Amino acid sequence: MADIKYYDVILKPVVTEKSMNSMAEKKYTFLVHTEATKSMIKEAVEKMFEGTKVARVNTMNLDGKTRRRGRTIGKTAKRKKAIVQLTEDSADIELFAGL
Repeated sequence: MADIKYYDVILKPVVTEKSMNSMAEKKYTFLVHTEATKSMIKEAVEKMFEGTKVARVNTMNLDGKTRRRGRTIGKTAKRKKAIVQLTEDSADIELFAGL
């Protein structure tokens, strides 16, 4: 397993209609490093966003899709998605505030 620092764990937020609706329940969705564990994701969120406390982390591995370009067949990169549930007394993540 690679030596992953906390700032390398979270790659980018997922901004979809479904993820925006779940923010009312303090659930935030991120694309994360494929080798990151739930405890690493929890640590990264709590260190990167001040005042947040993570209640639980749900993860899912997404395999790459098969794509064709003419006769050539390839696959896109695999990804990992994490849904982070914050506690009730936790501060909101300001990254999503303007959306």
